[in-house]
Amino acid sequence: MSRTDKFFRDKVVLITGASSGIGEEFAWQLSQAGAKLTLASRRAELLEALMQKIAAAQRAKPLAVACDVTRDGDLERAVAESVRHWGKLDAAIANAGFGVVGPLKKLSLEDYRRQFETNVFGVLRTIYAALPEIEKTKGRIVIMGSISGWGAAPGTSPYAMSKFALRALANSVTPELRSCGVKVTLISPGFVASNIRRIDNRGRFHPGAKDPVPAWLVMSTEKAVRQMLRAVARGQREVIITKHGKILVALERFAPWIVRAAGRRIAASKAGS
Repeated sequence: MSRTDKFFRDKVVLITGASSGIGEEFAWQLSQAGAKLTLASRRAELLEALMQKIAAAQRAKPLAVACDVTRDGDLERAVAESVRHWGKLDAAIANAGFGVVGPLKKLSLEDYRRQFETNVFGVLRTIYAALPEIEKTKGRIVIMGSISGWGAAPGTSPYAMSKFALRALANSVTPELRSCGVKVTLISPGFVASNIRRIDNRGRFHPGAKDPVPAWLVMSTEKAVRQMLRAVARGQREVIITKHGKILVALERFAPWIVRAAGRRIAASKAGS
């Protein structure tokens, strides 16, 4: 058994956005490690299928909770049901999110509000709801960021702004919560196989949509989540996932003019197309 599996064995973990993609893989790998799961998502039918898959592998059957992170009260209910069912809460993975993209002139204030309601306030709702219980167990809070929180590309301003905000949130609250025994891990992935690029600006999923990112640049969900869970188990403050993500972050920190020049080229190419 790996050190990561040993850490999560018998831990109670709440996962938002658990019905597909990275959230689904979190659930699968944590179930294999022996964790006790509360899976939260808007899509109850997908949660049911995931629960049956985990149960068929002879793992502890998760608790499923229909939950919308943009609605006040849903996260409090999910945490209460989790504690009632499992008796405690050791970790909360604030994974739910999507991307609003497009050039500034084609977007509206409502687009930006909708992006922040899920990606920022949804994370805050998760933290506020879970924190009282996680303080009791001196557990973990996991924030799903992105390398877009380090470098913003033309045409991605709502999404990048939301991820910059999450990085600021993590940087601020990590030392605050450490004093009460709670460790925060910010996960900043590059391109990982998931459904996020098949979700439109209004949060609707399009299963037949083609992924615009070349396959060679995309890390498998299994490999990415394995690295993410290792970082959480070790109590790392932040983990950058994917080689290209690490390169982008290094350039943004030490040679930002290269990133700016690339941004100008991207913007010019889009304007001419």
